[in-house]
Amino acid sequence: MTRPEQPASGPSNPPVVPSIPLNAEPVRQEGDASVGSLVKEVTTHVSTLVRAEVELAKTEITAEVKKGVQGSVFFVVAGVVALFSLFFLFIAVSEAFNLIWPSQQWAGYAVTFGLMIIFAGLMGLLGYLKVRKIRAPERTIESAKESVAVFSRGRSDAA
Repeated sequence: MTRPEQPASGPSNPPVVPSIPLNAEPVRQEGDASVGSLVKEVTTHVSTLVRAEVELAKTEITAEVKKGVQGSVFFVVAGVVALFSLFFLFIAVSEAFNLIWPSQQWAGYAVTFGLMIIFAGLMGLLGYLKVRKIRAPERTIESAKESVAVFSRGRSDAA
């Protein structure tokens, strides 16, 4: 059995959620169903709905967590580079105090420190841009609100 091709999810497309098959509705005449069969059908439909909601939430949250992990990697890289660049700052300061030699080797260390700080700033900016794109699982929230509304209506109709 082959599955139809599903469109790929991307930055502008929401993540592809595999569908959960619904049970076929049996054809019945008016007054044909017993209370037990109606309860069984309701239980089956609620179970399917809950599974679909959980699958949707899992898919959306997984996509958002991946964005967060990617952004946090940039923050970690920025932190590591900034930490290692402090070594060069201290060497540059030491060499600045050691100006008894006219070659002034400290300037090379200071330039290296400046380049590393610029690199750390760039990594921090990229991390911020990645983390800023994280959004709430809007489709899951909307679907859950619709489900609550349906169940609330059903409860008020039965009363």
